[in-house]
Amino acid sequence: MNIDFELYRVFYTVANHGNITKASEELNISQPAISKSIKNLEDQLGGQLFVRTKRGVILTEEGKEFYNYIKQAIEYITSAENKFTDLINLETGCIKIGIGVTLTKEFLLPYLETFHELYPKIDIQIMTNMTSDLLPKLRNGLIDLIILNLNDRSYGNDIDVIKCKKIHDCFVVNNSYKDLLNQELSMKDLDNYPLILQAKGSNTREFLDNVARENHIVLKPNIELASYSLVVSFAKIGLGIGYATKEYIKDEIKNKELYELKMKEKIPERYVGIALSKNHLPNFSTRKLIEIITKQK
Repeated sequence: MNIDFELYRVFYTVANHGNITKASEELNISQPAISKSIKNLEDQLGGQLFVRTKRGVILTEEGKEFYNYIKQAIEYITSAENKFTDLINLETGCIKIGIGVTLTKEFLLPYLETFHELYPKIDIQIMTNMTSDLLPKLRNGLIDLIILNLNDRSYGNDIDVIKCKKIHDCFVVNNSYKDLLNQELSMKDLDNYPLILQAKGSNTREFLDNVARENHIVLKPNIELASYSLVVSFAKIGLGIGYATKEYIKDEIKNKELYELKMKEKIPERYVGIALSKNHLPNFSTRKLIEIITKQK
């Protein structure tokens, strides 16, 4: 049975008022059109919904039972319409972001601050982990986007990538290695000193290993750490040569807590980016956050 939904809405309104005139005023439809709609609905259902009286209309017993179901359906649809309007206007919603701890602090926080000022009712959930662990969650729709350090590789045909901010990496030491500052080192020379790198599995480590491999070098770190911030901290106390991102250590360089080494091999620039699943349409909140990030990049 394929009945026009508008007939149900007319029936619901007439039943609520028990009066065709009042229903006509609420729906802004003429009384004859209301009566015709009710007649069409009764014909299609094959039974009488109302008894006409001098004072208005009264639901039949079958009409009362029918009304109970239609009432629930109309209320659900109205709630869905209101919810959709709230989502569009960002009066409600949630963004689930996959990201590493370092990028949360060094990249995302200013954008989240702007977003929250504009849309304070949107919930924000942060899931921190390595990109390799976050990608399956993105594909399964468990998170809305990933913010990551991009590498020159494909993340799969089902993943869209947006480049946001250019970043530059370097090797750094504290003042206990100041004798190296006047030298131009090769990556191969790093074997002669303690080397501090992030553990394998991180995008930063993968990027560096690829650069080294292109120069026919295999890096052998003495210290491997899960956290980028720990690499910087270990380098600051003189435990070795660390691999860091210039944009994230401006204060350490300015305060002369760390010094950048000159390298023979050029380390290519790379990008912080946003990864999205092609199989899941971003919600309104996610699109607004992406808009803020890409406008301010």
